[in-house]
Amino acid sequence: MFGLGWSEMVLVGIVALIVIGPKDLPGMFRTLGQFTGKARGMAREFSRAMEAAADEAGVNEIQKTVRAAANPQKFGVDKIKEATGMTQAPEKPALSPERQAMKEKMSEAMGKAATERQTREAEAAAQAAQTPESESK
Repeated sequence: MFGLGWSEMVLVGIVALIVIGPKDLPGMFRTLGQFTGKARGMAREFSRAMEAAADEAGVNEIQKTVRAAANPQKFGVDKIKEATGMTQAPEKPALSPERQAMKEKMSEAMGKAATERQTREAEAAAQAAQTPESESK
């Protein structure tokens, strides 16, 4: 609010308490609140008046037309491209052969590591299940 942080607001409150006094401070804040409410009401009324004027002038209809023109599906661009035979360039493979080979090696290594980890976890769980409860107490 007005670019003030909490520390500045506290400082303004303390100065107001000293300058105005504790007796008149609630009345001043009440007056300030009423003024703020009136200002917000006037801003709201102005916004409504501008929106009403825009509605009367047909701005909303123009805005809808512009949005429809910007949307290729509503404007039929896809059908025009099909009729004219315009197609997109053929897709290139995502990775070069060397990179694809590296990716496959990495996938295999990760799969192997995951399998080994699951095996170790299963063995540890089986070993933990075999230890009698009396030893753990």
